[in-house]
Amino acid sequence: MPTSKATKPAATKQSGDLKATQIGVVETDGRNKTRKVVVNFKAMHPKYGKYVSRRSVMHVHDENNESRAGDTVEIAQCRPVSRTKRWRLVRIVSRPTRVEHVA
Repeated sequence: MPTSKATKPAATKQSGDLKATQIGVVETDGRNKTRKVVVNFKAMHPKYGKYVSRRSVMHVHDENNESRAGDTVEIAQCRPVSRTKRWRLVRIVSRPTRVEHVA
């Protein structure tokens, strides 16, 4: 009787797989390669059932110092880069329109 080995299909993992992504606004850009991004969301209050505005503040690794304060960015979870940084910058979604004041 011929024996055949059942081969499992190889798990393909693309290098571009993103774990969890969020869209937020850069709050501060004072530190080198680090941004503080605020993600606003609505959550239901456990007792009253009303939706309440909440926010999460994440420290994001920005390798090329591309983003500036006020930019809307997409961030993704990654391995810990430092004690507080668990997110990395994926792309800049939009930049605020800068209006120059003419006196």
